[in-house]
Amino acid sequence: MPNIEWIVLYMVLGAFVGFMAGFLGLGGGGILVPLLASIFIYQGMSVDSVVHLALGTSLACMIISSSASIRAHTSRGAVMWPVVRGMAPGIILGAFLTAQVAAHINSTTIALFFALFMALIAVQMFFNWQPKPSQKPINLRGLIVAGMGIGSVSALAAVGGGFLTVAYLGYKNIDMKKAIGTSAAIGFPIAITGTIGYMMSGWSKTLSDPYTLGYIYVPAFLAISIASSITAPYGARCSHSLPEAYLKKIFAAISLLLSIKMLVSFVQF
Repeated sequence: MPNIEWIVLYMVLGAFVGFMAGFLGLGGGGILVPLLASIFIYQGMSVDSVVHLALGTSLACMIISSSASIRAHTSRGAVMWPVVRGMAPGIILGAFLTAQVAAHINSTTIALFFALFMALIAVQMFFNWQPKPSQKPINLRGLIVAGMGIGSVSALAAVGGGFLTVAYLGYKNIDMKKAIGTSAAIGFPIAITGTIGYMMSGWSKTLSDPYTLGYIYVPAFLAISIASSITAPYGARCSHSLPEAYLKKIFAAISLLLSIKMLVSFVQF
């Protein structure tokens, strides 16, 4: 097993991720991927697989953090379940196929994609740029197509669909707090499907690596999951006590910081 110092670090990271999962409706992957990639490098893991391990482990952790976040937001009536059910088929298909493809993409390319994606989200949120709200009602076909796109990008960047889902529901004139609650629920099928995909695609490539199941590093998964499940409800409570404008600014600031963090890691690759 890793040294106790690493386990404590994973638990601290999990506590922070859990809080943010509840606070912003994120599965936590956007926070976990750049930080886990750096930690894995310091632990001496292979640079060739470190980003894939960070992605797979993050998605596995999001199963737990999303579950806790869902319960918290559901208790406040902030999850639009018809939207979740409509997007789920597309999300599952997009996330699974992309997870298989990602295993054949090198770490440098994925790291760069992640950094640029997070920077784009930060700019969009900070300046409150968005297309003119759609006057068309939400329909099943649109939800499935949106789900496929969100599932595909989320499996490659491990962001749980939170950023894209909030933006999409905002475009559809959904209240920010309900968009956050719904995005937390949408992160759950992405996490499950993506985890299975990364587990399968990395199985033969990590057989000689200790404590791994495909591209999932088990000690980090367990420590982060336990801590995040405890703090997620507190994040959700804070989310419902702040004005929408504050939530958007916080959302943007975190996105930009994570983009910069991944770019710094990218230089190391």
